Amino acid sequence: MTANPQTQAIEIRVEGVAQLFNTLDPFPFAERDLDGDAEEYIVGWARELAHRGPFTIVVHLPAPEADKEAARGVPRALSRFFEYRADVVGRELNELFRIGRIALMVGLAVFGLCLAASHAVDTMAGQTYLGSFISESLIIVGWVANWRPIEIFLYDWVPILRRRNLYRRLAAANVIVKANGER
Repeated sequence: MTANPQTQAIEIRVEGVAQLFNTLDPFPFAERDLDGDAEEYIVGWARELAHRGPFTIVVHLPAPEADKEAARGVPRALSRFFEYRADVVGRELNELFRIGRIALMVGLAVFGLCLAASHAVDTMAGQTYLGSFISESLIIVGWVANWRPIEIFLYDWVPILRRRNLYRRLAAANVIVKANGER
């Protein structure tokens, strides 16, 4: 089987299937976590490729290793691993939005209190320098209290979403196991 020319190929050469997986993980290959170096290599290459379109992951093995039962389980194992990672990152994104909503409620409450306090200071102190200083300072504190939720909802979620989508694309990748020298 060859890679579709319109897909983007990530090629990895290993001496054995076990080299792809975390050796400390007691589960069978289909359930194991990918080795950290192997994951970093695959994800790093995936980030370098275009942001759209499918991937093909080509695992090159020595011929005796490519014929073993474990090699036939590599496509399923990689798919399951990257599905799991996408799910984990998706939960991180949900947690970030939950934190953002709480921070926004707190920030808006602080902002409302600061505006009320600023108005009270203006009423009591009039147009004195100290009154204006305190009044403006309270408004600034109110805005600063909203800095984090604004940062979360405008910027922080984007890289997490991209990472989740990358893992989803890797989970959907066509995985081909080839013996070294095979075309």
